[in-house]
Amino acid sequence: MNEAVLHERVRSTPEPEPPSFWSGWGWMCLLGVGMIIGGVLAWLIAATTVLLPYDEAFLGMGRDELNHVNHRLLHFMSHDRITLAGTMISIGVLYFQMARHGLKHGLHWSRTALMTSGIVGFSSFFLYLGFGYFDPLHALAVAVLLPMFILSMRGGSDAPFRGPVNLHNDRLWKLALWGRLCFVALGFALTVGGITIAGVGITSVFVPEDLAYLGMTAEQLRGIEPRLIPLIAHDRAGFGGALLSDALGLLAMALWGIQQGERWIWYTFLIGGAPAFAGAFFVHLHIGYTDLWHLSPALFALFLYIAGLILLYPYLMHRPAVTAPHSLQSDRTAG
Repeated sequence: MNEAVLHERVRSTPEPEPPSFWSGWGWMCLLGVGMIIGGVLAWLIAATTVLLPYDEAFLGMGRDELNHVNHRLLHFMSHDRITLAGTMISIGVLYFQMARHGLKHGLHWSRTALMTSGIVGFSSFFLYLGFGYFDPLHALAVAVLLPMFILSMRGGSDAPFRGPVNLHNDRLWKLALWGRLCFVALGFALTVGGITIAGVGITSVFVPEDLAYLGMTAEQLRGIEPRLIPLIAHDRAGFGGALLSDALGLLAMALWGIQQGERWIWYTFLIGGAPAFAGAFFVHLHIGYTDLWHLSPALFALFLYIAGLILLYPYLMHRPAVTAPHSLQSDRTAG
């Protein structure tokens, strides 16, 4: 109702000129592109060599030695890194789209979403330092992307949504309520998941299903090489922090960003979620880590994702009819 009243008040006023690309929103677009490129590169590395030279230098062991000790160790590390890569791509898509369609037009919810998600994401860099492992490539990415985030968040002003808003409790609107509920639930679920994974990463590092897959205890892994667990913990904590950052952006968009006819929202949900889910399920199937209990949260999230896309599609793909000025006042008088 607030959106409808605000729309009536601003619809007859001229829309201001959009800010220049370098005024803030453009930097966030570049940050999103950087996250996508970083995610793709991380995926390629995780699917091939898995370990980088500085990983091997930290361990004092190479790929062949790890394979000789336990042939599933590299698979397990690949599974952590591919899921992180898919989440990075998802974050990049969210950031780019929210910058191009939200921040550019001064929408308050998009600035709030990007600010919250970005602060959490960049802060998660420090999660794994307590284990004594410093990832130089991760540090370089933060050094490059953090200035873009700061530049994108400086200044700016809030502006109302200028597109037509839905004024009717019709079938499309009711379906969209259920679709929005799916994505809100998904956002909350991923938030809990991100916090849980990050918490495990900085404490016990492994869950029972991980150790069952590896066929070893944490003490046996520590006996192979004391630095092995810090390296794995770094991947887990990084993934948990990235998932939490992604979840907060998704949750904000589901809560405040959905407007009828805004197709970019639907495509953002679709394209942003696809690499994260594809990476998670592909790598688990590929390495044979198919414990149903371990995968059940991801399966539940996938159900919410698909159901939300189906239910929101009609609402987001059809723009509402443009009503005559002062229609709200006329409707109230007629009633």
